[in-house]
Amino acid sequence: MALTRVVSGALPVLFLLCILHSTPSAQAHNITQILDKYPDLSTFNQYLTLTHLAAEINRRQTITVCAVDNAAMSSLLSKGLSLYTIRNVLSLHVLVDYYGAKKLHQLSNGTTLTATLFQATGSAPGNSGYVNITDLSGGKVGFGTGDNSGSLNSFYVKSIDEMPYNISVVQISQILNSAEAEAPTPEPSQLNLTALLAAKGCKAFSALLTSTGAIKTFQDNIDGGLTVFCVSDAVINAFMPKYKNLTDGDKLSLLLYHGLPVYNSMGMFKSNNGAANTLATNGANKYDFTVQNVGEEVTLETKINTAKITGTLLDQDPVAVYKIDKVLMPRELFKVADVPAPAPAPEAESPKGVKASLAPEPDTSDNTAADQTAKKKNGAVRINGGGLIILGMSLWFGAMALM
Repeated sequence: MALTRVVSGALPVLFLLCILHSTPSAQAHNITQILDKYPDLSTFNQYLTLTHLAAEINRRQTITVCAVDNAAMSSLLSKGLSLYTIRNVLSLHVLVDYYGAKKLHQLSNGTTLTATLFQATGSAPGNSGYVNITDLSGGKVGFGTGDNSGSLNSFYVKSIDEMPYNISVVQISQILNSAEAEAPTPEPSQLNLTALLAAKGCKAFSALLTSTGAIKTFQDNIDGGLTVFCVSDAVINAFMPKYKNLTDGDKLSLLLYHGLPVYNSMGMFKSNNGAANTLATNGANKYDFTVQNVGEEVTLETKINTAKITGTLLDQDPVAVYKIDKVLMPRELFKVADVPAPAPAPEAESPKGVKASLAPEPDTSDNTAADQTAKKKNGAVRINGGGLIILGMSLWFGAMALM
């Protein structure tokens, strides 16, 4: 009898623990495994892997893949396009929104224009990185690129797999036509990084890379993977007084601090937080910073300042180039005092006869590291608080069962 009461009292506890451990934060998917079940889509599947698009698809959520059969892929391959150009074409077939079979046949207003991974690369001019989806008569759904004069050259065939609001894989009849996506794409080693930066509003930053010789280190890392953070001409001009006070060696380190020796897509930044080593990292001189993401916003936190990614200039594996709103200031070269404090807000006038009370000034002696530690502690308190509530509920249910 006592054993029965103990077991019955423990059941609520076990039930709650099962709920906690069986609720995943997100449903993972693997596009290669999904397509492996369909031999007639094997060439499309193979080229998703060869172009590294498969890894990008697997990192993202709320996405739709428009697959084509082997015959349609043969038509694309017969054009003799480079692998990097084929990547652009196939990236048009990856929509950055969820479209299951039901949604495709119930489009608001009967048509929609949706962005693709080609648009996310920053290489797609105008509407060329978008796909027009239109619900047609007779149950047909047409697909066409934004730069195809409104022509719908491909049509929905069937649904391959659906994980609602995570990933949908559908088959369409033909490769989507796009002159922009099929335009010759240079090999990564042929990329002129300085010209790209200058053309995208970072001419002053590009000039500094050249004058210090830092550009050679950036170019040498392109084939193996490279992520660049550049700033606008206005930001560089405002930073020049500090820059001119640095030694030649420190100027070089500062510029190398704006590059990572690995490729990072925006999707990777949005799904991973943590420390990142830079091109300036050298043994004891860490020259690292912390990547943080909150929703759609990605920030880079040094111990001195925090910069926000404001735009994508290029995102094409193995190279990504992003624009940020501040020059990154490593702790190895700067102190907290080098960053000007924000101007105080104007004081409101006190009513007559009432003496204004001044709040004590905040203690600014702690650096950003202390702030981060406090954030972590606060986070821990919230988590532990939740755990205590669950534990309390479990004990209450157990006690009720024993009564």
